Amino acid sequence: MQIAILLFERVTALDAIGPYQVLSGMPGDEVVFVGERVGPIRSHTGRLGLLVDASLDEVSTPDVVVVPGGPGQADHMTDGPVHEWLHEVDKHTTWTTSVCTGSLILAAAGLLTGRRATSHWCAMDELAALGAIPVRERTVFDGKYATAAGVSAGIDMALTLVGRIHGDETAQRIQLGIEYDPQPPYQAGSPDTAPDEVVAAYTNSSRFRAPTRS
Repeated sequence: MQIAILLFERVTALDAIGPYQVLSGMPGDEVVFVGERVGPIRSHTGRLGLLVDASLDEVSTPDVVVVPGGPGQADHMTDGPVHEWLHEVDKHTTWTTSVCTGSLILAAAGLLTGRRATSHWCAMDELAALGAIPVRERTVFDGKYATAAGVSAGIDMALTLVGRIHGDETAQRIQLGIEYDPQPPYQAGSPDTAPDEVVAAYTNSSRFRAPTRS
């Protein structure tokens, strides 16, 4: 199988690298980082560089597509090369997936209309406005479409995907290999469990405002 992970300027790094770490462990499968142009892009902090290995027109029939999110998502909410590519490759994919606000890109491209999907908790209203059915779950599968909630949820989605493609044992071996055994020091990973003042500070911060369409 060929797994294509989309990259763009101001992507959230873990949205792409979390699934990469998991999916690259599938036996015999190829993972390629794809974007509008070959070469380096910068993550949303501007401090981390990631490398696009292939242009969109070089990857035409991937079996799996992963669309990450991040502030740069806002640049891909209208018709353009990314939407055109998604429309074409979706005709061939076995799985079309997203992490965090990557689901907004899929929804804006019309691929999640009437489908259950999730996103970062700040973006759920936007997801509904784009025609999807928002579901507050960590991972959501609807047919061949798989969406993950915010950032770290991409690891969960990818492990579930491996299980469906190669079986539970392979997924468990990968999980063991990356020692994915979350034991967070705080119960603040969800707006339902985080202290009210933490949720308010996050929501009000200009850095973390909910994404919007461009």
